[in-house]
Amino acid sequence: MSNRYAVILAAGQGTRMKSKLYKVLHPVCGKPMVQHVVDQINRLNIDEIVTIIGHGAEKVKSQLGEISQYALQEVQLGTAHAVMQAESILAGKTGVTIVVCGDTPLIKAETMEALFRHHEEKKAKATILTARIADPTGYGRIVRNDEGFVEKIVEHKDASEAEREIKEINTGTYCFDNQALFAALTKVSNDNVQGEYYLPDVIEILKKQGAVVSAYQTEDLDETLGVNDRVALAEAERLMRSRINERHMRNGVTIVDPATTYIETDVEIGQDTVIFPGSIIRGKTKIGMDCQIGPHSEIESCEISDGTVIRQSAAFHSSIGSGVNIGPFAHIRPQSSISDDVKIGNFVEIKKAVFGKGSKASHLSYIGDAEVGSGVNIGCGSITVNYDGKNKYLTKIEDDVFIGCNSNLVAPVTIGKGAYVAAGSTITKDVPGKALSIARAHQVNKENYVDKLNFKK
Repeated sequence: MSNRYAVILAAGQGTRMKSKLYKVLHPVCGKPMVQHVVDQINRLNIDEIVTIIGHGAEKVKSQLGEISQYALQEVQLGTAHAVMQAESILAGKTGVTIVVCGDTPLIKAETMEALFRHHEEKKAKATILTARIADPTGYGRIVRNDEGFVEKIVEHKDASEAEREIKEINTGTYCFDNQALFAALTKVSNDNVQGEYYLPDVIEILKKQGAVVSAYQTEDLDETLGVNDRVALAEAERLMRSRINERHMRNGVTIVDPATTYIETDVEIGQDTVIFPGSIIRGKTKIGMDCQIGPHSEIESCEISDGTVIRQSAAFHSSIGSGVNIGPFAHIRPQSSISDDVKIGNFVEIKKAVFGKGSKASHLSYIGDAEVGSGVNIGCGSITVNYDGKNKYLTKIEDDVFIGCNSNLVAPVTIGKGAYVAAGSTITKDVPGKALSIARAHQVNKENYVDKLNFKK
């Protein structure tokens, strides 16, 4: 097998997106379009990747990092001009170069590998990735000869009536003999209405030299979708989401309604987990087996162990153990660590807190900046008072503590092992283990008080 190189076209601003964000950085299922392309290419045996950058160059480089080399297209003068910017890195090297647009997030590694193999089998100087489409209006048509090789690419406006009946179109992805590519690029002219240098002109140049030009037709038209505006972005999102959901379902995950379930590309889910409608699962989330997520839950970059239930709740950047029951309407904020068999009930907010095994905060509580031991019961309406307006402080609740309803634990404070805090208490000092702490005013009843107010009737 010959050396393989990849050139990714990612220099355009994408004016039709009408956005401050550069086109190839728009996310599809949680990942920038160009990152999808690079990730798929990286699955292949590629010797060098060169990304052509222009608008938003530094942000694209920051996104992709060291996985790619970069060539700057300072002024966007067409696709051939863009590829030419990689000359200093690739020109003169033997091998095959694939050219892919950075706004085609649905393209698969398997398809690119098939394109490479077809190119090498046919001993072609260029191979075009093509697709069949029911209505090819506006697309360049692939005209083949009797042997199946490409005779030419003809644009819709230049096509004859017979050529317009052709359903096979150019997708804009190519394989080239690397040396032939850069030699032909020097001959591309900008003698056209736009005054730009177009990569398809390389095909015509190679044909005139008598070179073999082939085409490989993908069976999946969807993966060739190029995103140029928000409408196409939404379509790419829909197609990618369907692909992701199907992968999980085939791996043993039940997704009750895939059309209303949003799972990003890097999420991992174990067998026999059920995802209910309206759920959004993002980032680097890992969900174990036999879990239930949703309906209408939002999970981002969490690790969730087996058998946990999260109903109508949100959890972000936290670890959640096995057999945990969360919700409905709970909020797990970042840097929380919830151990096995914990219950976080309705309208409970957890922030940067550790919960020991089997502890409970069943309803209407805020537990922030806290270390909660095992076997703790936190009553309804209880709060760790962690903020004095300037600094945050830690509350420590040791094992087997009982916190009565409507208690305020004013940090920094420690509640010792096995202690009880009476309902309605405001605790400002440490409570010893096994003690009962009562911190509330004595009840005073003022008899006949209302009569003394002399309210006018």
